[in-house]
Amino acid sequence: MQADSALIEGYLEHVRVEKRLAARTVELYALDLAKLKAYAAAAAGPTGPGVALTDVKNHHIRRWVASMHSGGRSGRGIALILSGWRGFYGWLGRQGQVASNPVQDVRSPKAPKPLPKALGVDDAVQFADFRSDDDAWLEARDAAMVELLYGSGLRVGELVGLDVVASPQAKGWIDMQEAQAHVLGKGSKRRSVPVGAVALRALERWLALRGPGVPAAVTQSAAQEKQAQASAALFQGRHGTRLTAQSVWQRLQRRSLQAGMATPVHPHMLRHSFASHVLQSSSDLRGVQELLGHANISTTQVYTRLDFQHLAKAYDAAHPRAKAKKGGA
Repeated sequence: MQADSALIEGYLEHVRVEKRLAARTVELYALDLAKLKAYAAAAAGPTGPGVALTDVKNHHIRRWVASMHSGGRSGRGIALILSGWRGFYGWLGRQGQVASNPVQDVRSPKAPKPLPKALGVDDAVQFADFRSDDDAWLEARDAAMVELLYGSGLRVGELVGLDVVASPQAKGWIDMQEAQAHVLGKGSKRRSVPVGAVALRALERWLALRGPGVPAAVTQSAAQEKQAQASAALFQGRHGTRLTAQSVWQRLQRRSLQAGMATPVHPHMLRHSFASHVLQSSSDLRGVQELLGHANISTTQVYTRLDFQHLAKAYDAAHPRAKAKKGGA
């Protein structure tokens, strides 16, 4: 239909000149609108095949979305196409060509959330037990980080926010006697999680090499306060500064290569492994939700499709690192 082609060209000129969109974006819009035109041309109209773009209705759009979805188009791909179509009909409405936008309330199919990448139990324990050839200081630090990420399910931001001792300024700290990590999670929500026996011993080794820390004191300048906060950090770099999340990522990837892991390990993979392994053993979804600090249980549900029942003391009973034998290396 010639009129449809003219409308599409007018819209593409609009986004190219007035909205100044990138050439590649305009090209993608043209492809999506060509698809729209093809669907409309093949649709059944009141007098035969073909529906003008200005006569497309909501039920047409929904049918075409279903067709793309059944044809294997991803939800994200359909969403991008709908966005282009929605902009086109919004422009037609401002031009007085259509009374309403037929795409306005149409959403793409939701793609199923894939399970987060997690290590198998044997691989996770092998990685946590691995000892690198790094000097004793680095090895002790990295081993303690791995144990907290896998053994307690900490986020990397929670890990690097830990201080040696509790203080009013501390975002988090480890209570060695109570075997608990107190952390500041997402949304500035505090929670406490158990620390297993192996992690406690790894922390003891690290603290013996790191040296005692001091609480951050009231200081006279921002520079002094920053230095005090760095000195209080549980995990530090070589120069005494607080370890960053990026540094933890790099150290774990290096460690996974040294350990001969099939895939590079990152901090969140260890958190996923923690959640998956406790769930596999206990099926206690609520307990894992509390341990991970998820505000909504639907976030935790991505780790399993298994039926579950409530079990007391999920961590101590289920986690492969929680009840390690005393006196081990």
